[in-house]
Amino acid sequence: MRQIEIYDTTLRDGAQAEDISFSVEDKLRITKKLDEIGIHYIEGGWPGSNPKDAEYFKKVRKLPLTFSKIVAFGSTHKPTNKVENDANLKALLDAKTEVITIFGKSWDFHVKEALKISLEENLDLIYNSVSFLKKHVEKVFFDAEHFFDGYKHNPEYALKCLKAAKDAGSDCLVLCDTNGGTLPLTIKAVVAKVIEEIDYPIGIHTHNDSECAVANSVIAIEMGAKQVQGTINGFGERCGNANLCSIIPNLQIKLGYKCLNDDQLKKLRELSRFVNEIANLRHFKRQPYVGDSAFAHKGGVHVSAVSKNPETYEHIRPEMVGNSHRVLISDLAGKSNILRKASEFSISLKPDSPQLQTILDELKALEHQGFQFEGAEASFELLLKKLLGFHKRFFDLIGFRVIVSKRRENEDPLSEATIMLKVGKNIEHTAATGNGPVNALDNALRKALYKFYPQLKSVKLHDYKVRVLTAGKGTSAKVRVLIESGDETSRWGTVGVSENIIEASWQALVDSIEYKLLKDEN
Repeated sequence: MRQIEIYDTTLRDGAQAEDISFSVEDKLRITKKLDEIGIHYIEGGWPGSNPKDAEYFKKVRKLPLTFSKIVAFGSTHKPTNKVENDANLKALLDAKTEVITIFGKSWDFHVKEALKISLEENLDLIYNSVSFLKKHVEKVFFDAEHFFDGYKHNPEYALKCLKAAKDAGSDCLVLCDTNGGTLPLTIKAVVAKVIEEIDYPIGIHTHNDSECAVANSVIAIEMGAKQVQGTINGFGERCGNANLCSIIPNLQIKLGYKCLNDDQLKKLRELSRFVNEIANLRHFKRQPYVGDSAFAHKGGVHVSAVSKNPETYEHIRPEMVGNSHRVLISDLAGKSNILRKASEFSISLKPDSPQLQTILDELKALEHQGFQFEGAEASFELLLKKLLGFHKRFFDLIGFRVIVSKRRENEDPLSEATIMLKVGKNIEHTAATGNGPVNALDNALRKALYKFYPQLKSVKLHDYKVRVLTAGKGTSAKVRVLIESGDETSRWGTVGVSENIIEASWQALVDSIEYKLLKDEN
């Protein structure tokens, strides 16, 4: 069974997609999830391009990763700079990663028109950059940008670019279909020729502009490539990158390659939904393998057959990727997921427990209202404990009021929240201001509780996201609020849903506080 290296570039290539903008904290949360599933390489960004990526590389060094190696990404040195004085290469080394990926031109058209240098000078850029970096880090990967277009127009020169990187000590030569227009049979022929000409580890990096990125990646592996690059859910510039959520099961389940272990593969759907939630994007129901509809059955003939044997209309067992089959006229999915999550939370729940159906019914009702617990596992853990009778109430709301006032056109609005709580036999009534209504409510809630629970002073609100759930209703639409909170040791996500954004925020805030208090008691 041949081992395939999985190289994720969601945090760099994926972040270049329209409508996606990851904060540093978003990137750190996704990094932890990618590590949990066993991704071999995580490309964190381009440290020389913007302050956000530079900050990420500082903070990611503090994450205790188990499986993954963090990769810094950049380009070959500029033609006007000596390699040892190039700011881009210096920023890559300052990121202090064990692995660096640099891209260089392999299409003579780009060398002449974009770089405005000779073909020989470009070969020097590649060789000098790779050899310089290789002296300082464990591994250097070379991304041959526009390789397939370059090979089409000038195969001899495209191969020379690879050989320059190989001679300089690159650990893997990655063939990039940067414009995403190459078709599978061409990929097959070119990769076979490269491996014949250059006996060296090859990788594949494809874009999806012709809807062939997954097929192109798989066929390159079949031809002998050892590393595949892509993004979760196919995020990426223009039409996206190769989708690892399809590539990984195609390679492992269908073709017998080793990508992840079986337990990690079962978390693939969870990872897909987690990244969507952090990106604040709707889940694509019809996404292969991990989508809600991937194993859903509605037609009468299909339902009848699947009820006898799921293999009649399912190409794999959905549990292999963390999914489940669904019969849409009577939904049967969900129990296995609940049992698995209960086990993760150290909650004893047996498959034959009558409480399991109660939990499933409540979960379906909440999902119908718009709740989603991917990215909000703290809220889901609290829900389970409430339904099983394990939950402890730390305070009760008597009431709150939030006021937003704007006194002059050119002044910022003023937000103030007043809150009254009951903690045991004590009534606490206080007020606080904030830079917005939710911030003011959060401040008032904490202020009322600090006297009773001083450990809440360590809790910080790291992120706050709002998603409109009911399109077409304008400002009266139902919204989902996702909050990320944390203390010195961990972070957690909570969720709230309502037509009133303050109420949805309140639900998520209360779950965040209760989760912290419950966590500290255990």
